[in-house]
Amino acid sequence: MKQLLIAALLLASLQAVGQHAPLTAQLDQVGLTFALNPNGQPTYTLRYGAKVVVKPSRLGVALADGQGFEGPLEVVGSETKDVDETWQPVWGEVKTIRNHYRQLTVHLRQPAAPRRLLDVVFRVFADGLGFRYEWPRQANLQYFTVTAEHTEFNLPANHKAFWIPGDYDSNEYAYTTSRLSEINTTPIEVIQLKAAPYRVQTPLMLKSDDGLYVNIHEAALVNYPAMMLTVDPKTFGLTSDLVPAVTGAMAYLQAPEHTPWRTIVVSDKAPEVLASKLILNLNEPSQIQDPSWIKPQKFVGVWWEMQVGRASWNYSDSSNIKLAGTDWSRLKPNGRHGATTANVKRYIDFAAQHHIQGVLVEGWNVGWEDWVGNWKEEVFDFVTPYPDFNVDELQHYAASKGVKIIMHHETSGSATNYERRQDAAYRFMDEHGYDAVKTGYVGRIIPRGEHHDGQWMVNHYVHTAQKTAASHIMVDMHEPVRSTGLHRTYPNWLASEAARGNEFNAFSDGNAPEHETILPFTRLMGGPMDYTPGIFKLQGYAASAPKRQVHTTLAKQLALYVTMYSPLQMAADLPENYNQHLDAFQFIEDVPVDWDDTRILAAEPGDYIVTARKAKGKEEWYLGAITDEQARQQTVKLNFLTPGTKYVATIYADAKDADWQKNPAAYQIRQQSVNSRTALKLQLAPGGGAAISFKPVAK
Repeated sequence: MKQLLIAALLLASLQAVGQHAPLTAQLDQVGLTFALNPNGQPTYTLRYGAKVVVKPSRLGVALADGQGFEGPLEVVGSETKDVDETWQPVWGEVKTIRNHYRQLTVHLRQPAAPRRLLDVVFRVFADGLGFRYEWPRQANLQYFTVTAEHTEFNLPANHKAFWIPGDYDSNEYAYTTSRLSEINTTPIEVIQLKAAPYRVQTPLMLKSDDGLYVNIHEAALVNYPAMMLTVDPKTFGLTSDLVPAVTGAMAYLQAPEHTPWRTIVVSDKAPEVLASKLILNLNEPSQIQDPSWIKPQKFVGVWWEMQVGRASWNYSDSSNIKLAGTDWSRLKPNGRHGATTANVKRYIDFAAQHHIQGVLVEGWNVGWEDWVGNWKEEVFDFVTPYPDFNVDELQHYAASKGVKIIMHHETSGSATNYERRQDAAYRFMDEHGYDAVKTGYVGRIIPRGEHHDGQWMVNHYVHTAQKTAASHIMVDMHEPVRSTGLHRTYPNWLASEAARGNEFNAFSDGNAPEHETILPFTRLMGGPMDYTPGIFKLQGYAASAPKRQVHTTLAKQLALYVTMYSPLQMAADLPENYNQHLDAFQFIEDVPVDWDDTRILAAEPGDYIVTARKAKGKEEWYLGAITDEQARQQTVKLNFLTPGTKYVATIYADAKDADWQKNPAAYQIRQQSVNSRTALKLQLAPGGGAAISFKPVAK
């Protein structure tokens, strides 16, 4: 009786100062606490077992009229519910996904006029937390402008962080590994926009000294700007930093509305972070009723030869080109154009010979003479080929070989021009047998002043996913905002770039050997990346920079097809370079891009990853193991194989003297009989890797 009296007095005291008794939700080791602080501002705390993941951290949203939700607020109600369901993705890393969470919805209200309402919805998973702000339909809030979001992630210690600058227009940076207190983007050469000194991009990967792995990102980014994080190097607090519109505002909304989910994935085991489906589960189910036309695939393409300077995108070197009024047949060709009918046929022949489904062709359409750097609105019309690219002839030739040509739509950042021309462009694709397109957004955005990661462009990417879906077109977007799991909702959106890809090895100092061991913990947490692996000529490929090289071994290039998941995988090198190593190319020919099961066998961000995957609908497994600049021995237990079944393991490994700097192309291929009780010892060279196929022995 005495305890009940004390509880009642405590509740009355809290209500008297505008506070509310804390609300909690827990699933397995992940525990959430919601409370109002003494100023009436909403806060949350997150724990993993006995360890603090996020200390009490503020929540809130500021509006342009000064009557936002920064606090004070009062709790007017709450409810919880449990959800435990399964669903099957159209394509992916696993056949079935469990969506299990405990939801806590907190109803908040401004205590004074205009007494607007805000809900904060939390979903607690066994591997983390998702939460978002929701504005219900209400008389006192209809159209409104967000000027700031006060979401905090106050960390308990000076964690190790894997980060890139929070650039509003590019994610194509090399990762820095440092303590939170050491984050400073000032010395980094920027790509698009001068980044703030302490602003970093998400997904942000963290590791605590007491053994927790924490990943902070967002899910279902729709009709809202991307969230970046400003780091306080003294307190280790992180604050949301939204990408502004040209007006300086962050988002223009109309109730009922909600923000994207803010996500925190946490585990004491690094492989469990990579295996998490939390972000996918926070996205809406597929909007495509019949997805049978969506085909995960591998492709080659007229692309790498332009990256290394052997060919050009542009047909001529003429200047002062205008889209309208130019007689392209009278222009003098430069002799370096890559997208010629004859050259494309060469790639089609190679694809057909090696069971590669697609051929990407960049530089096929007029406009490349002045496409970059001019902030010009009408550069491409997406339907007019250069004189040396015969659309009809190539359509028939590819069809006769059982190969599809992949369309390329570079917008030069002019989203306005692209949206005006999308209907015509997609009709052109349908008429000529194209069912997949790679879009590009290189350069400054038009509408002028908008950013790649702002609300306007976020809506453009979703609009493009919807438009292509309506035309039964698969899409791969380059230079967009980083992924947030929307491929669940739009499974025709096969992949994106939105990170520093393999191409940087062609025209810059390249990607450090650790780069591919970090990307799965960062960029790929939100969805597949078109990384363009499979480079076999690792040195001497750039005539203008003969010392330039790819920072991996050849065996590691093979392993990337397993460790870096995408349903759209490019064999990025030139056919002639593959023809010199057809024994190694066999792995690229064999490896699937769609899976029934995935096992992360070992992982440590920045150091190594070992991943095994089971082919869709087959009793075949594939394994990839990669390392950073350190040589490693990885012992791999094959207990993921079906017991009682014998397999032939074909092992593509680094040679004994392989080294990413000194001898990157040295590899060895061997076969051995294995079963579920076998353990393999893999010797990974510096910057190296191993790729293995496991095929059942015919009975």
